[in-house]
Amino acid sequence: MKFLKKILLILVIFLPSGNIFSEENLFNVNNIELLKKANISNDQLANKAIKLGFEELTKKILLQNDYKKLSQLNFQEIKQLVSYYQIINSNENKDIKENIVNFNIFFDRNKLHDLFYKRNIFYSDISNKELYLLPILIKDDRIFIYTNNYFYQQWAVIEEKNLIEFILPIENIEIIQNLNKKKNNLLDLDLNVLFKEYSNKNLALVILEEDNQKINKIYLRTRIQDKYIDKSISSSEVASNNKEDHYKNTIKKVNEEITNLVKSQNLIDVRTPSFLNARFSLNKNNTLVELDKRLEKINLVEDVFVQEFNNRYVLLKIKFIGKIERILKQLENQKIILKFINEQWSIKII
Repeated sequence: MKFLKKILLILVIFLPSGNIFSEENLFNVNNIELLKKANISNDQLANKAIKLGFEELTKKILLQNDYKKLSQLNFQEIKQLVSYYQIINSNENKDIKENIVNFNIFFDRNKLHDLFYKRNIFYSDISNKELYLLPILIKDDRIFIYTNNYFYQQWAVIEEKNLIEFILPIENIEIIQNLNKKKNNLLDLDLNVLFKEYSNKNLALVILEEDNQKINKIYLRTRIQDKYIDKSISSSEVASNNKEDHYKNTIKKVNEEITNLVKSQNLIDVRTPSFLNARFSLNKNNTLVELDKRLEKINLVEDVFVQEFNNRYVLLKIKFIGKIERILKQLENQKIILKFINEQWSIKII
C-alpha cells in the first residue's frame, strides 16, 4: 500500500504544469501601471494591460528583427497566450473618478514556445544582466574619460528601465594610464587589461568621437559571455539639432545595441530540445515535492519524465532547451546539484 502511494505521488508531482505559478518566470510581466478612467470598463483596461504586457515581454526576450515578426499579431491571438492576470492594487475611493491600477500578466510558456517554433523565432534568456561599461569621449584630439565627459557623468542618469544593468566603473588611475598608452589606436585595447578588476564580467568600451558639437563616430568593443564582439554604430541614427537631445539619443542607441548583443549570445532555440537522464536518490532531505518545486522555477526545463523508481531512487529524464552550461547554472541557482558520477548523472537538492 505504501509503495502504491509513492507511485501515485510521483504521477501527481510530475504532471505538466507549465510553470504558470512561478513568480520568477521569464514570461511574467509585472507592474503594468494604467490610469483607470470612469468611462473605461475593467475588461477594457485588462485588455490594454495584456497588449502592453505582450509588447514589453517580446521587447525583453526577442531580438529586434524577431520582435517585428510578431508585431502583426491581433489581440485575440495575443490573449490566447495569457494564462491569467492579477490586479495588484487599485484606488477604490469612489470620490475619485480616475485611479491607478497595476497589473501582473502571466503568459503561458508552452504556448509561447509553440508560437516561436512555428515562426522560427529564437528567444533570449539572460542570466547575467550586469555589464560594465566605460564611455570614452574623443574631442579636439583629446581623450576625456571621467572628467569633462558628459557620457560618463550622465549615462546612469539617462538610462531608462532596461533589461541590462549598465555599471560604470569608478575612477581608476590604471584605466587612465592604459587608455593614454593606446590613445592613437583605442581599437586595439585589450579589454581584459583595461577592465582587470572585472575580468569575469560582461564588458563594453564605448568610443565616441565628437566633431563640431556632434558625435559623428561610435565604436563598441565588447566581451559578452566570453565572446569578443566589435561593432560600429551609425551616427545618423542619433541625429538631433539639440545637443542635449543628441547626447541622450546616443546613450539610448548604444544601450539598445549592447542589449541586442547580449540577447544574441543568450538565444534559446525551442526546436532543438535536449534530454538529460539523472538519478535522484530519495531520503528525508531529497524529496520529489521539493525537487519539482525548484524545477518549476527553471524556464529552460520543459518537462520531467519518470523512467524508473523504487524505494531508494528515481530515474528521471529531464527535457530542456538551451546549452548544458546554462541548465547547470540555473539548476545551481535553485540549489540543485548535478554531478556526473560513475558514468551517470546524479541529482540532489541542498
